Amino acid sequence: MKKVLLLITVFWTTVSFDIQKESAYDSGEWFKFRIHYGLINAGYATLELKESVRNNKKIFHAVGNGYSTGMTKLFFKVEDNYESYFDKLTGKPYQYVRKINEGGYTKNQEGFFNQDSNKILVKDYKNNTEKTFAVSENVQDIISTFYYLRNNPNVDKLKVGESIAVDMFFDDEITKFKLKFIGREDLDTKFGTIPTMIFRPMVQTGRIFKEQESVTVWISDDDNKLPICIKASLAVGSLKADLDSFKGLRNSFSIKANP
Repeated sequence: MKKVLLLITVFWTTVSFDIQKESAYDSGEWFKFRIHYGLINAGYATLELKESVRNNKKIFHAVGNGYSTGMTKLFFKVEDNYESYFDKLTGKPYQYVRKINEGGYTKNQEGFFNQDSNKILVKDYKNNTEKTFAVSENVQDIISTFYYLRNNPNVDKLKVGESIAVDMFFDDEITKFKLKFIGREDLDTKFGTIPTMIFRPMVQTGRIFKEQESVTVWISDDDNKLPICIKASLAVGSLKADLDSFKGLRNSFSIKANP
């Protein structure tokens, strides 16, 4: 789930935001990915957007879950939960939750943002510790980044080869992603032929990824900016995630032909 969320989030990296732009999402949106590791159906990942209340103010609450299935579950069990609470107007996060179990590797954390002082308090329940980190202005968590940047007005203006970047807090540090726009393509899917935009994030080579440009992401070329397909060449094997089902989209979903 961590790799999938990173891949989903990475391609939406940019630093500008226009709250006047018609929103790409709303509460009630839900979608699911089918994850393949090589030829193996490894599991699923879901992402749902709800409404919550904080200090008598309505905010968004995003919940992401990932889990392994079938034979994969027998030799590498995955149960991941990622959550984010963020402002409806500005997209700035108030809090994140990260509770994961990936083949015995576990984390149980919550992060509380203070955007006014550019700090975040991270509570680690597994190790019973609390740490405060200085962060950059308008920093995002891994889930809020995805929603925050789907509303970016500059995405449709990118020219082939141009890149954008953003700061994201993850694993107790700020990660800066750089994203390159590759072009457009009509992608054949189970839903029909979908017009898409193609992005390639610059990722760190080493333990997970084979090369700096190992990841390719296709997103719907419409007002939803919904991830359709993700492919990655890993240090060992390859990963592919396909949109499997969805509901509650705010905008019309562009499909050129029925399956």
